[in-house]
Amino acid sequence: MSQIYREFDHELPKGLPLVAMLSGFTDSGGTIAQLSEHLFAKLEGETAFEFNNDELLDYRSRRPVLFFEKDHIESYEPSKLAIYLMRDEAEQPFLLLDGYEPDMKWEAFSQAIVELARRLQVSSFTWVHSIPFPIPHTRPTGVTVSGNRKDMIERFSEWKPQTQVPGNVIHLLEYRLGAAGFETAGFVLLVPHYLADNEVPKAALTGLELITAATGLVFPSDEIRERAAAFEVKVDTQVQDNADLAKMIQTLEQGYTNPETGPARAPIGKPAADPPSADQIADELEKYLSNLRRNSGDSAGE
Repeated sequence: MSQIYREFDHELPKGLPLVAMLSGFTDSGGTIAQLSEHLFAKLEGETAFEFNNDELLDYRSRRPVLFFEKDHIESYEPSKLAIYLMRDEAEQPFLLLDGYEPDMKWEAFSQAIVELARRLQVSSFTWVHSIPFPIPHTRPTGVTVSGNRKDMIERFSEWKPQTQVPGNVIHLLEYRLGAAGFETAGFVLLVPHYLADNEVPKAALTGLELITAATGLVFPSDEIRERAAAFEVKVDTQVQDNADLAKMIQTLEQGYTNPETGPARAPIGKPAADPPSADQIADELEKYLSNLRRNSGDSAGE
């Protein structure tokens, strides 16, 4: 495993929770980017293990940044995937796996994480990411939960699909760590699809609260709360000035409260023989929204 990562000379406590936030698969609402920036800005931490880019990264798909200063290269900023020893607001230590999703050697990477988890006797594995979803911003951020933490699933999971999804390394880590006997909980945040390309602070705040619920860690959140409140005001103002957008929100609201179409029901059907493509998933979501609009029209005519 020495080729996969290098270890820094730190005395690491055993029995810490491991939290993971990896970019590259999906990050609707900029949730992972916001959480990562927030944690590193507000908490103390140091690198414990750093993974080898030459083993895991496709440089041509994710080119590193070079800073050119007039007539020379001033600096080079490579991508970084690492496990950090962090301390929360209450000085409780925890491990944070942060950085890019590996392009290559998923099995070697996941084996390295499992071996490190065993060696450090981690108490739990908790991860967060986000996807676009037909849910109104006027409601709390939706959540679907996976893993073997039944308490987290029963408490938080709103959307429980039965489908096939494109593979990603964070799900593989959950699968391998669960099989190795570790407690695992994964939180997928459902970000309103019409806001997915924007930075949505409420999604980041929800992610922070869910990590706290799963681990007992304490995080500063005032700044994110303020940004979330300001963003909501901005969105509501835009909705008031846009009749089409207001109508769409109203339709989503009606679907949200309808037991036949609400968040507990998946807009994607049971798995077929082959995994659905991105276009097929988009078609399914469009059919779902069309049904909501049609049902709304029928109700209005009654």
